[in-house]
Amino acid sequence: MSNAAGTWLKMLGVGIVICVGGPALVQNLRPSDEELFKRYNPDLQKRSLEEGDRREKEFDEYVTRLKQWSKSDKSIWFAAKEMEEKQRAEQEAQRNQVKDEARIQREEMRKELVGGK
Repeated sequence: MSNAAGTWLKMLGVGIVICVGGPALVQNLRPSDEELFKRYNPDLQKRSLEEGDRREKEFDEYVTRLKQWSKSDKSIWFAAKEMEEKQRAEQEAQRNQVKDEARIQREEMRKELVGGK
């Protein structure tokens, strides 16, 4: 019986070492954001600083949209698809409006040319 108890204690000890020691080792080996940034070449550092605000805004907008989608009783994927379809429809409506305005403007120009002669 003591042999089985010793084996269980060994396995329990090994499990604790793996479960606690593994993440601790990864945490110690992983470089911080500042260390990674220092390793960039100067061009990448400059570009990263310039685009940081834009990326942060895009991420915040995305998170906001995810929150809106999650409030829906539908799946997030269906809510996202509906929003994309709505945006496409709005863009198509804007394109059609621009085309109509350009057509009206051309007709007016033709009328002026014909009337001016």
